[in-house]
Amino acid sequence: MAPTIVITLVLLWQCVLLGYTYTLAGNAADEAVRAGTAATGDRQGACVRAGLKDLPSAWQGDAEINCGPGAPGYLRAEVKLKVPVLLPGVIGFPIPVTGHAGAVEEVKD
Repeated sequence: MAPTIVITLVLLWQCVLLGYTYTLAGNAADEAVRAGTAATGDRQGACVRAGLKDLPSAWQGDAEINCGPGAPGYLRAEVKLKVPVLLPGVIGFPIPVTGHAGAVEEVKD
């Protein structure tokens, strides 16, 4: 019975890490696109910095953040994060979790 309980707990922990990574990717994409739309100079740089800012260090190393125009006047951000296997920062699954966000660009008068 003990091995069944241990395996169940390990699988539940892995599901928690998957959900947390998905939440981090979505939040990072939101923050990145907000910073990109508000930036006046280097939008890509502002976007990437804002996307990485609130990520825990275990997720920052493999993070891929891409910002670019969607439709005219619209900015899109995509954040890809690897889901850790049992311990964050050690090894991740090869298939990333992706978060998407978009916002209308701010017009400065």
